[in-house]
Amino acid sequence: MEFQDLQIMAEQERSRRKAIRIHCCTSSGCQASGALELFHQLQAAVEAAGQSERVDIVGVGCMGFCGQGPMVSVEADGVLFEHVRPEQAPEIIASLDGGPCNVKQGDHAHPFFARQLHIVRRNGGVIDPERIEEYIAVGGYQALYHVLHEMSPAEVIDAITRSGLRGRGGAGYPTGLKWATVAKSPGERKFVICNGDEGDPGAFMDRSILESDPHLILEGMSIAAYAVGADQGYLYVRGEYPLAIARLQKAIAQARKHDLLGSQIFDTSFNFRVDIRVGAGAFVCGEETALIASIEGRRGQPRPRPPYPAEHGLWGYPTLINNVETFGNIAPIITNGADWYAGIGTERSKGTKVFALTGKVRNTGLIEVPMGMTIREIVEELGGGTPDGTPVKGVQTGGPSGGCIPEALFDTPVDYESLAEVGSIMGSGGMVVMDATTNMVEIARFYMEFCMDESCGKCVPCRTGTVQMYRLLSKISAGQATAADLATLEQLCHLLRETSLCGLGQSAPNPVQSTLRYFREEYERLLRKRVTINLTSR
Repeated sequence: MEFQDLQIMAEQERSRRKAIRIHCCTSSGCQASGALELFHQLQAAVEAAGQSERVDIVGVGCMGFCGQGPMVSVEADGVLFEHVRPEQAPEIIASLDGGPCNVKQGDHAHPFFARQLHIVRRNGGVIDPERIEEYIAVGGYQALYHVLHEMSPAEVIDAITRSGLRGRGGAGYPTGLKWATVAKSPGERKFVICNGDEGDPGAFMDRSILESDPHLILEGMSIAAYAVGADQGYLYVRGEYPLAIARLQKAIAQARKHDLLGSQIFDTSFNFRVDIRVGAGAFVCGEETALIASIEGRRGQPRPRPPYPAEHGLWGYPTLINNVETFGNIAPIITNGADWYAGIGTERSKGTKVFALTGKVRNTGLIEVPMGMTIREIVEELGGGTPDGTPVKGVQTGGPSGGCIPEALFDTPVDYESLAEVGSIMGSGGMVVMDATTNMVEIARFYMEFCMDESCGKCVPCRTGTVQMYRLLSKISAGQATAADLATLEQLCHLLRETSLCGLGQSAPNPVQSTLRYFREEYERLLRKRVTINLTSR
């Protein structure tokens, strides 16, 4: 395929579009609320109204405002409908010609939408994720063509480095530095892996991106492979994401059909194949060495580092591992330039971050905001505060590896360094809001139970330490613990952090330590008081 072929496909796709284009969200969240039936009823209503020549019903990915789904939008006039029921489909179609419509309407000017900045999610809710033609029509695969014909691998790595992009999967390691390490590591073969093993409770960012824009991730992986010298890629996706897997399979087949994956891509010497590997739901496989073991067909357990996967990874070869959101930033950076991306965010945390905003908050869903926006802005403006006006107590970021941040610190900007200073992490992007009724000891206990269940059992500190911590938290919660038990709990936090083999055990104490730091009085109120009995005779 040549560049002019891309342009022809894009023009043909744009020319086939009908006068009115209606988007119906068909992501997992909306499907759970009846979106597929709604989609079919909209198609039937168009036919019944004799509007097939000018109206097109398009199944799109996540529109973001998940709490208001299923959602439908009319592209031409920007009308947005929320909580749409299948039986309301005829009413929406009739409204196109001025007919009455009592379907609840949303507002694109709502702070939930207006305060966002879409880079990774720019196509979410806009294109049909199951048609490569729609992705190409909005500029898809042009960045890949550009790097293959106009940039050297070193120039690609330099662009990613100058952009300031950091890995969106957890600790925020500089992406360009990781790519450069893989590129210079000697090896007969090299691999690129996309980590889609998203397992944090309350997190669904990667799932939504894969469901809504699978070709964006394939293009990002291809650019990375060219930059580091890889010819094979793997998408590691949890088995609990069947829709994402199905759409990725379709996207890979389409890309192969159009010679955008495979051999001699864009008539160059660059070859790149991508295969999917489905995870069995083990949280520890989100850790890169455990993920590698799983792809190799072994039990998903981490190994000591170094050597790091960048030097000794899949089957012993240099391997680049980034998560879904990280790869989703690559094509936009190449298209718009490193300086453009570096101009967004803060000094050390560039670009945007996708969050799953959930919990005791009025507006739940998926948001993408510039780095540096404060927690308060996210919770109060985008999130709308709590549903019933109950005061907000805190937020939990970073999943089981993160921490709980109290309302008093909500003016903290959301970036890697600022979150670390208050005892939490960015993580993959979960943000769970808690109100004044939330029991913080139970929150810590919940996350510890999760870590205990998900421990692979390879190292003693994590295998036994999480069990002991869970038992102590249960004892405290039941009002049966003493101050000595609380001291033991804090000692175990330090032990796990310093001696566990991988990030799961090392970070498991975070929710406990942060709640002890900011909500210690809730622990102390539950401690059993020592009773002194006076046995002195009268």
